[in-house]
Amino acid sequence: MTSTSTLPVAIVGAGPVGLAAAAHLVAHDIEPLVFERGAQAGATIAEWAHVRVFSPWKYNVDAAARTLLEGEGWQLPDPDYLPTGGEIIRDYLAPLAGHPAIAPHLRLNAEVIAISREDHSKLDSERRDEAPFSIVWRDADGVLRRAQARAVIDASGTWVKPNPIGRDGLPVEGETENGDRIVYGIPDIAGDARGDHEGQHTLVIGAGHSAINAALDLIDLKDNAPETRVTWATRSGGIGRLLGGGLNDALPGRGRLGLRAVEAIRSGAVTLRSPFSVRRIEAKDGSLMIDGLEDGGSVRFDVDRIIVATGFRPDLTPLAELRISLDPAVEAPPQLAPLIDPNQHSCGTVRPHGVVELAHPEKDFYIAGAKSYGRAPTFLMTTGYEQVRSIVCELAGEHDAAREVHLELPETGVCNSNPLPLADGETAGCCGGAPKQDETACCVADEEAKAEGLSGCGCGSANSVKEAAHS
Repeated sequence: MTSTSTLPVAIVGAGPVGLAAAAHLVAHDIEPLVFERGAQAGATIAEWAHVRVFSPWKYNVDAAARTLLEGEGWQLPDPDYLPTGGEIIRDYLAPLAGHPAIAPHLRLNAEVIAISREDHSKLDSERRDEAPFSIVWRDADGVLRRAQARAVIDASGTWVKPNPIGRDGLPVEGETENGDRIVYGIPDIAGDARGDHEGQHTLVIGAGHSAINAALDLIDLKDNAPETRVTWATRSGGIGRLLGGGLNDALPGRGRLGLRAVEAIRSGAVTLRSPFSVRRIEAKDGSLMIDGLEDGGSVRFDVDRIIVATGFRPDLTPLAELRISLDPAVEAPPQLAPLIDPNQHSCGTVRPHGVVELAHPEKDFYIAGAKSYGRAPTFLMTTGYEQVRSIVCELAGEHDAAREVHLELPETGVCNSNPLPLADGETAGCCGGAPKQDETACCVADEEAKAEGLSGCGCGSANSVKEAAHS
């Protein structure tokens, strides 16, 4: 059996969290081996390069990565600036991937197909923990290759596996057949995808920030092409949970995004259908005929295009030969799942966490970043940075440091009810209590702060909502 002591630690994914893990390994004199399925670091982010995230630079840069970069003369961009995905790649990920301590250990166009233990299937227990990990990956020419590692950190994210339209987690009738007119995620409506939506009727499905971005981009397009129509459907009633704390959100980009969405609905720039469930999609007379249920009643209307922004789920196929343990609902590690389960958390605090919550029965295997949150839409990059700091400390034998907390998050107001009225005469709702007199207050603590001349909502943490597509 191959000794593991001299082997590298494999990292799946060269996004922000994967490269942060590499930086922490380098800081501990442990060799990383990073596999990136795309042609560049941050290849997933490149697919939403046009989107401006709602967390500023000060929350987007990992501490160990910053130390590496500053050693080469790099400077942190304006800490309070909200970068686009493209700017995150250009000003942070590309320099980090090109750093002499990282670049020799980065494999691009390298898609990880499967991970196991050398000479051990999932069933084999004898001396399992002593066996190195065996990683099968496909190179740019389609050739399958193998690599060995002493440990594995899966930071591959969830972007490549978007949820389908159906509320039951399955594609609706006609979804697959009409896939040429359906797009998942956040298309570049002001850029490459403009021609697909200009002057067309687009249905946006989803209740997260990806959906908000798509809907607002379509509304901006409508300013120049008035015949453009936008229908926004959320599968659950209302859109309150994506409004953040309004003007009081400690991540102000998120607050502004929510306020713009409210104004678009109130002004009639977008038609809101909520709660709405698509039952069937049929191509008819050059359009897509939508059959669905709204408030329990049948509705039928036609559109030209559909943008599906219903979230993402982890791809667990490469992990089939590993002994992993996941919550049956959230698909996150069992100790982490109760902290992030959207069925339990609406305006609560998701505390910082690390190696203890991320452990699996498979020794020295960890899922980090957005993938660690499974299907929960609550991940921030800075949380992933704390995860990999803790994991690397554990791998380096620094067990006490691995269990320390090195993360502070801004407090925000994130509610599952409407903090702002959508129509005249409609009552604003709050998390944790009756409607407040100040319609921009998210909760009691916020209103009390406002009364004292302070800002900021004290009813949640920045973990409470997923960034635009980190998804």
